[in-house]
Amino acid sequence: MKMLAARKPAAEVKNSSAKVPPVLLKRKPSVELKTAAELQKMRSAGRVVAEVLKILESAVKPGISTGDLDRLAAEEIAARGATPAFLGYCGYPAVLCSSINEEVVHGIPDKKRLLREGDIVSLDMGAVCGGYYGDAAMTVPVGKISAEAARLLKVTKASLAAAIAAVKPGAFLGDVSSAVQSCAESAGMSVVRDFVGHGIGRHLHEEPAVPNYGEKGSGLRLEPGMTIAIEPMVNAGGWQVRVLDNGWTVVTKDASLSAHFEHTVAVTDSGAEILTV
Repeated sequence: MKMLAARKPAAEVKNSSAKVPPVLLKRKPSVELKTAAELQKMRSAGRVVAEVLKILESAVKPGISTGDLDRLAAEEIAARGATPAFLGYCGYPAVLCSSINEEVVHGIPDKKRLLREGDIVSLDMGAVCGGYYGDAAMTVPVGKISAEAARLLKVTKASLAAAIAAVKPGAFLGDVSSAVQSCAESAGMSVVRDFVGHGIGRHLHEEPAVPNYGEKGSGLRLEPGMTIAIEPMVNAGGWQVRVLDNGWTVVTKDASLSAHFEHTVAVTDSGAEILTV
């Protein structure tokens, strides 16, 4: 689940024993460094997310409803002793975000919404284990898709890989953001600017905000123990988006296709560890 973009000053890093304020408050942000024990809990949450997303990916086919996918996600999360991260968050009414074609993020599952041959559907899901969160997403083809849609998925996935490769101690958050933007825009596509990735840990949304655009060498310096959700949202057309009347679902303004891939990532002494695997 995405965080609304906001302009924020350079972050201050402190130990995770202190209480984290709501991430959208307009104050100097505070980034928690996770301990080894906390990271282990996040690995557990991330493993649940990865396993359930793989099951959902296998279930995607023409004729299945997004409501059925949501029910399956709920069952599989519960079977693993975890709790859904999104259900009830700020009033969100489902376990899963299922966004089809021009829908960027926060599509609400519906038993009457059937997937059709040629669609692409973004599946975004989170889980909580031992008080810690995991969050990941993937965009899945429904049957045979167009060459344009296949290329969009390939570029968005590559953008995520490029961003993760930029994660290492001493690097800047802008290096991560720039990697996404460069990969997408060099392919003639655009990155969504109104919604961004985020820190994650004891809360679904923590500092820092992780935009999908930026300049190398700018922003927060990365340190071991930081945990962030990196999530390129890439559009085949323009970057502008709007929110539907349901107050949740974000769509491209020009009705172009959009794709979304995400992993929860920890900064380690040597680079990056993907926690949602």
